[in-house]
Order: sequence, then structure tokens, then C-alpha cells
Amino acid sequence: MELLKNNTREAVPREDRSSRTKERKLKSYKQLNRIARKGQILFTGSSLCEQFPILEQLQSYGLNITVYNRGIGGYVIKELRAAKETCIFDLEPRKIFINIGSNDIGEGRLEKNIIADYEELLLEIRQRLPETRIYVMAYYPANVKDDFHVSRECAAAVKNRTKGKIDVLNRMLMEMAYRTGCTYVDANSGLADKDGQMKKELCIDGIHMWPDAYINVMDNLLPYLAE
Repeated sequence: MELLKNNTREAVPREDRSSRTKERKLKSYKQLNRIARKGQILFTGSSLCEQFPILEQLQSYGLNITVYNRGIGGYVIKELRAAKETCIFDLEPRKIFINIGSNDIGEGRLEKNIIADYEELLLEIRQRLPETRIYVMAYYPANVKDDFHVSRECAAAVKNRTKGKIDVLNRMLMEMAYRTGCTYVDANSGLADKDGQMKKELCIDGIHMWPDAYINVMDNLLPYLAE
């Protein structure tokens, strides 16, 4: 029976499994939104947001604030725009921290197209939630030099996240944030090595991060959470 179960799972294309996972996560968030308190702090984006253990960290820091995480692994910017009612607007947050676009980089999209989609998202939020403070988070560094023994598919996605490309995009994010009346947040201090790569000990697969990395991120975010 177990062999049959595994074979059935393997027969399902990876793209279909990914799509179902996203749909289940979105359904879960829709249900949670019914009991969520409006006017709180929201983190939204892709897996680098979803995997941020911010609730546990807030307890450790003793901060008396309410934060909701609506990150969905695998999301690109267009998917977040399509899911914006659930992942953003239902919560009517007073602050939004956005970390989206890493998967667009992994797909090899042109920088100008990534920024164009991102800016459309920000303008949609600005129109619906004019009083909300929007924080655009810088893209985290990746590690393209070390071997993390990952699949070819993952390795190919990592290779597109070069330091040069991320640096260019972060400058473009900063300019975009200024144009749209948002705040650009670079929470990357302590994450990179001397070559500008994500420190190997902080990195799971070249992209995703261990909790120690998120502790650095949280330390850098505290002033923005408190203001």
C-alpha cells in the first residue's frame, strides 16, 4: 500500500503538486482571516516570508504586538496580486511588510519586468489602504558558490540569484518604494559573507534560511515594528 501511495504521488507532476499546496495554503488563510483582528501588522510574500518564524521570535522578545504571516511558498508577484484579497486586504493591516519577487528572480525574469509587476501591486495596495504603512523588504542575499546537494531544478533557480542581480534589483526596489510612498527596508545586515553571498551556515539550499538567519533579520526589523 505504501509503495502504491508513493508511486501515485510521483505520478503527479511537480507543478500540479506545487499548485495544490498553494491552493491549500490560500484556503487556510481565508479561514484564519475570519477570526483575525484587523488593523494589525502583516507580513506577506513567498516562502522566505512564510518560513519566517516571526511569531515565536516576538514571544522571545516580549513584544506586545500582533503579527499575521500570509506568505505562500512558490509565489511570484503575479500570484500574490491575484491572491491580494486573502493575503492582504481581508486583514486591513496598519503596517505591511512585503517580501515578494525572489521566485521571479529564480525564473530569470528581467529586472524591469519584476519591478513593473511589483509597482502595480504597491499601487493597488495604496489605493485600497491609503492609511497603511507599506514596507518593501530588500531581497536577501543568496549563496550561489557553495554546494548544498540540492536537485538540478533548485540549483538552476539558485544560479539566477547572483549578487549582481540582487544588488541591481535592491536599488530598483529602493527607487520604487520612494516613488510609491513606501518605506524600503534592508534587513540583511549580518547575513552575507565577505563576498556578498549568504553565509553558508545560515543557508539551507542557497536560497532558504535557517532560524539563525531570521534572528538577524528580526534584529534589523525591530525599529520598524516598533515605530
